Amino acid sequence: MLTIEDCIALSTLTEAEIDAIAEHEHLPEIAAVELGAYLMQTRDGKARVKAMIVDDIHAAQARGQHAHAAKLKLCLKHFLADHGPELGRQGSADARADTTPDPRANHRADRAGAID
Repeated sequence: MLTIEDCIALSTLTEAEIDAIAEHEHLPEIAAVELGAYLMQTRDGKARVKAMIVDDIHAAQARGQHAHAAKLKLCLKHFLADHGPELGRQGSADARADTTPDPRANHRADRAGAID
């Protein structure tokens, strides 16, 4: 019988990466393992997993959960170390930029709301 740890190992992702997918997609851990394993086999799947982790970081920061955001940043760092070369130009050099919220985002949203 396979354990959850066996399934995670087969996915080529870490438990932290699986947890980030589960958090982002609001899935139970085993469903996140299945989704992660599938994504890692697709052409743009690695970039999608990276984007999920980055989204989780931004959401944690917005909620003021700085310890959780720091844990997710470590997760992103390890993900990029393992899979960054496969992402092409979006490797570890872009990790910091991806986790820094764009201060103009709120301004753009305000302007968009004013136009409507």
